[in-house]
Amino acid sequence: MGYEGLTALVTGASKGIGRAIAVELVERGARVVLLARSEEGLRGLAAEIRERGGSAEIVVGDLAAADGPRRVLDELRERGLTVDLLVNNAGAGSAGPFLTRPLEPQLGSVALNVDGLLALTYAIGAGLVARGTGGIINVASTAAFQPMPYQATYAATKAFVLSFTEALAEELRGTGVHVMAAHPGPVATAFFDGTSATIHPIADTPETVAARTLDDFARRRAVSFPGRTASRLVNRSMTWVPRLLPRRTIARATGALNRRLGMHEVVDTA
Repeated sequence: MGYEGLTALVTGASKGIGRAIAVELVERGARVVLLARSEEGLRGLAAEIRERGGSAEIVVGDLAAADGPRRVLDELRERGLTVDLLVNNAGAGSAGPFLTRPLEPQLGSVALNVDGLLALTYAIGAGLVARGTGGIINVASTAAFQPMPYQATYAATKAFVLSFTEALAEELRGTGVHVMAAHPGPVATAFFDGTSATIHPIADTPETVAARTLDDFARRRAVSFPGRTASRLVNRSMTWVPRLLPRRTIARATGALNRRLGMHEVVDTA
């Protein structure tokens, strides 16, 4: 599947992986619709894309809000924007002990990572199937494959994305609509900004993750483990361990790892 002439909606497009995916899509010939809460960030990216000769529209919206997905879909419809490729990238998550971290951000993470993704996939996916072409990329995480103490809510939402995407891909097999889950490992983004948690020092760059994700989707793969070659091999192999060991054992192992990373002592810094 090529990208030339496609219209792609990228959520969480103002920064990080979403921004990198949007730029990479434009370089491959797609038109992009950029969606995020930050109007300033979207306008800056859209201007950058247009300066390079690309086509970009912006939609400002909060997919974690109760009426957020409906407002976004209404705006797409009113502006006559038909989506050929949906990239559900927007995501959020907290780190630290579940019971000592604020509840509202964790509820917001569930709303964004699960509810927002479901609503957009339901509405836009129906149009794709009706036209018999297009695709959906759901950005999950290697965190999806095991329970993760001190990142309990985030990992649980990504486990939902993993299971949902695999099921939907099978439902839509033969319709002309390709569905893929992408599972990056640690990526150098602003994910932990505002807290004392830090990204792994050898994290992949958003640009590498974006390029590999789109390469895999173009090859019509069911799953992508994007990143540098070494990262891809490690990330893929690590997903097999939770399938072989008891989940209680895996929870203890990931809990021990996150304690070594200081996740059990995370506090807000902003």
